[in-house]
Amino acid sequence: MTTTQQSLVVLAQHGDEEAFYQLIEQEQHKLYRMAYVYVQNENDAIEVFQQTIIRAYEGLPQLKEPRYFATWLTRIMINCCKTYMAKKNTIQLVEPQSLADLNSTSPTYIEEELDLWQALCQLEDKYKTVLLLRFYQDYSVKDIAVILQCPEGTVKTHIRRGLQALRQQLKGAYLDEWVQSAERSH
Repeated sequence: MTTTQQSLVVLAQHGDEEAFYQLIEQEQHKLYRMAYVYVQNENDAIEVFQQTIIRAYEGLPQLKEPRYFATWLTRIMINCCKTYMAKKNTIQLVEPQSLADLNSTSPTYIEEELDLWQALCQLEDKYKTVLLLRFYQDYSVKDIAVILQCPEGTVKTHIRRGLQALRQQLKGAYLDEWVQSAERSH
């Protein structure tokens, strides 16, 4: 987090609503995408996103380290998603966010992406969460450990087991290539 962002956090903690809105604007796309994967429809994702913003605004004065604002906000969003899903108690499949951009992409690639996302959505939450944070949000293992408030070793184990579960579900060459590249990157 840059010094400017940390300054915005401090200002927001002291009641500067404009600073808070600027901070949220920087994180909104990342948070919305993750909420969408959890709740699997646009209206629910917007509702979870709004709940996240309200909780963040209310809890901001208690944030001890301004530099961890993004990880703190992501943790709030994950908790809001889990609470929302527990209340709603529904499971649906979700298409990859990038599907709208695949008009000129081969049908085989689209099928592979859908298969991967469907398999990812069927994973246990602990595996789905770490894989989303690591490979779709580009958080480091250390950052994921901070977000989830667990040891780095646990994060690594969940990543490895999540990738193994994906491999078992999909057993295809394209998945093996993706898993191998994912395993090399962490």
